[in-house]
Amino acid sequence: MGLYRSSSHVYWRCKYHIVWTPKYRFRILRDKLGKELYRT
Repeated sequence: MGLYRSSSHVYWRCKYHIVWTPKYRFRILRDKLGKELYRT
């Protein structure tokens, strides 16, 4: 599959930006998952 996806009349490229917005300011993400998300 290429960089762009296509339909009959459209070409597109989707990129997602995830924003983590917890209600309270305590640590929710811990261990490997939290470190990986912080690194990226």
